[in-house]
Amino acid sequence: MGSLTPEEQALSYIESGSEITDTDTGKLFDSLQPLPSREFLIGSWDGGGFQTGHPGLKALKETKWAGKDFRGVDDVDPIMTFDDKGGRFWNEEWGHASLREMVYRGKTSVAMIYDSKPIFDHFRKVSDDIVMGAMDAPKLPVMGESTFWFYLKKRKEQK
Repeated sequence: MGSLTPEEQALSYIESGSEITDTDTGKLFDSLQPLPSREFLIGSWDGGGFQTGHPGLKALKETKWAGKDFRGVDDVDPIMTFDDKGGRFWNEEWGHASLREMVYRGKTSVAMIYDSKPIFDHFRKVSDDIVMGAMDAPKLPVMGESTFWFYLKKRKEQK
């Protein structure tokens, strides 16, 4: 992807849905800037996954993953799913979460910590409306031993 900025590279993979290796996805994540604050995420976000072959993407698709809703730094619905009519609802099985600043892969940025699952989602900024995420959940068999790379797009009515 030659002369593209890291943000342009991330957007290219998100828009095209093309495959990317786990290693290259990690390098891309590392090259992005941290989020400016925890409040940056407040709102509703649509979710998608990078095409690395990670089993987590299949698992989330099977649950009809819609994204995440951040009402406040201590009030997050980490897994929103679609119902049969296309409406979004909170998936109780995944519980709630909160946002904190944490060091991950050498940078301090915003992380989402699940209240009842051993999961940390770490975020980097792609644009004002798109973030890249790294789900770190090595103790959850469905998520595998490697990082699940995903992205969130702010829902249009939230801009």
